[in-house]
Amino acid sequence: MTKHKIYTMSFASVYPHYVTKAEKKGRTKAEVDEIICWLTGYSDQELEAQLEQQTDFETFFADAPKMNPSRTLIKGVVCGVRVEDIEEPTMQEIRYLDKLIDELAKGKAMEKILRKG
Repeated sequence: MTKHKIYTMSFASVYPHYVTKAEKKGRTKAEVDEIICWLTGYSDQELEAQLEQQTDFETFFADAPKMNPSRTLIKGVVCGVRVEDIEEPTMQEIRYLDKLIDELAKGKAMEKILRKG
């Protein structure tokens, strides 16, 4: 089975789109970074290093220091697919991130996006 194209794309090539999507709705790059770090366990410095190294999506998630256990609380539809029903682990991680960025752009409070409380 061939890998999905997104797996081999560099995370850094998509990252500006996450930031742009958030900023168009009055949110910030810092909030995008906070979401990514919450999800993956990367520190701000580690995230920056991943971006500089042009790490591909598959490696970005495979090398994540500690995927947040609360990510399983992320529910909903991204690109017409329920994120909780995605069976392929890497694709599910990518879609979790997409869903969190969507929630940010829709104006949801960071506390709710980060599944606190």
